[in-house]
Amino acid sequence: MIKYAENREHIISLWAEAFGDSREDILFFNDNVKDAKCLMYYFGDRPASMMYLVPCMIDGCEFQYIYAACTAKVYEGRGFMTDLIRYCLDSGIRVCLIPASDSLIDYYSKREINHQVPIDSLIFHQIPAIEEYLFEGYDLTIPTALRSK
Repeated sequence: MIKYAENREHIISLWAEAFGDSREDILFFNDNVKDAKCLMYYFGDRPASMMYLVPCMIDGCEFQYIYAACTAKVYEGRGFMTDLIRYCLDSGIRVCLIPASDSLIDYYSKREINHQVPIDSLIFHQIPAIEEYLFEGYDLTIPTALRSK
């Protein structure tokens, strides 16, 4: 089942496992990001995969920036992240992101997030500390962002 997360502990557990961030850092982000929602894939009643959707603009158009996209190790390879992406696209949500690595460019391109745009074309209306979160953590040969149609 896919729904917006209401339980912060579910967010914290997935995020911490995937990225190794502290509870305090995760709560800081969660408490200070403006107008974002966390979309969660539940396997039964267990949180299995998630992504934050953070409002942004690209060339004057509204998008939702995918951030902290991750899947619990026990559920990796089951297609839950693909299902979350498909849910967004089928709902008419335009999404974008900065892939964490070169290998993820191909992964997201196969899931219709395949239009490259310069990273500096992403505009957020967040406090500077949150913008730092949103722009860090990638290791790309050529820094680029990807967006859906």
